[in-house]
Amino acid sequence: MESGSAFMTDFGMGPALLFCPADRPERYSKAAERADAVILDLEDAVAPESKAAAREALIANPLDPARTIVRVNPAQSHEFALDLQALRDTQYRTVMLAKAEGVEDLWSLNGFSVVALCETACGVLKATELAEEPNVVALMWGAEDLVASLGGTGSRKEDGSYRDIAMHARSTVLLAAAAAGKQAIDSVYVNIPDVDGLAAEARDAVASGFGMKACIHPSQVSIIREAYQPSADEEQFARDVLAAAQHEGGVFTFRGTMVDGPILRHAEQTLRRAGQP
Repeated sequence: MESGSAFMTDFGMGPALLFCPADRPERYSKAAERADAVILDLEDAVAPESKAAAREALIANPLDPARTIVRVNPAQSHEFALDLQALRDTQYRTVMLAKAEGVEDLWSLNGFSVVALCETACGVLKATELAEEPNVVALMWGAEDLVASLGGTGSRKEDGSYRDIAMHARSTVLLAAAAAGKQAIDSVYVNIPDVDGLAAEARDAVASGFGMKACIHPSQVSIIREAYQPSADEEQFARDVLAAAQHEGGVFTFRGTMVDGPILRHAEQTLRRAGQP
């Protein structure tokens, strides 16, 4: 399979993915209105005693399947089989597998498009194998569960930046996804009031190659969308440099910048994010 972002699988969802607890059906429609896609969460957002009610709510309150992902419990858990049973009574066919740790975790998910969530040490190390599975459409990484699996106490330093181990995992998952031609989803930003920190992290996600970023609060959606939307100047430069390339051969200079193949691919990506053909 050819690699690189120009060949990545597109499963039809915009850049801002909003988590919604599956046991809070009164929030389903509001989340769907706010975000590009909703992640109905049967795992961490739902207390053990509320899991059954969450599955019932999932069935009774349908959203658009094309814009909905259901996060199911880990494949080795008792709840996983119950989650799959509930999914069979819905139209949802895109699932996020929590704490994916190997291809065997995917064996029960034939017929589903899978976002493999790499959020343990084992899951990050198996990211390449997971990404190569045919029914996996994307990889996502999770910072806090990862650090907890290592025996740590937090993924970020006092200044809000990620610790080195978290950055290593983030890069590993992004590279594994891109090598397999799949999308990569950046992790959530849990400090909800810190809009500047989220904006900076979302811009970095765009520049690094993440196709989407997940979030935990509706107020974060617009910030992520803004990061993924090129500015008017960026869009114009992309159009102009691609037009200039039609009349140039090989490497050339454009407005003081050396332009070669990678620069042109960056420009194509910019226009794709702007919604241009």
